Amino acid sequence: MPDLATVAAAFVEMAHRIVWATAATVDPDNRPRTRILHPLWEWDGTSLIGWIATGPTPRKLADLEHGNFMSLNYWSPNHDTCRADCETTWHFDDATREGIWNAFRYAPEPVGYDPALIPVWDSPTSPAFAALELKPTYLRVFPGTALLTGEGDVLSWSRRQS
Repeated sequence: MPDLATVAAAFVEMAHRIVWATAATVDPDNRPRTRILHPLWEWDGTSLIGWIATGPTPRKLADLEHGNFMSLNYWSPNHDTCRADCETTWHFDDATREGIWNAFRYAPEPVGYDPALIPVWDSPTSPAFAALELKPTYLRVFPGTALLTGEGDVLSWSRRQS
């Protein structure tokens, strides 16, 4: 199995190119829930952390209180896909929220955007804004060429096997 460095670098490249991920959680009645979210990934050469600038809605809060795991799947029309299964942690402190607000605001496009574009988020300290931290437990990168032509490497990494 490839090491984290190999898989994380390929994952971040693909995820930041695709931008939008289908995020799955499980609600308190053990029913699956999906939503489309826009994570930002930080890879420093040894650690991969994802962040989602999001509203702490009652449904998201309940789902992640029931089980603090989220699976994110990215897909593009050329059938490139990548997946991250993650442990999640909410952050409501001002310093983290301001840091994540600015990380999104100053990240290059297509991942970067100004969070103030969301009407209910007037500032990073708005009660309607939170930072959701993602710590991957499993990563998979599947280039569409592997499916369509048999070319390209399918990469995966698991925290359990590293």
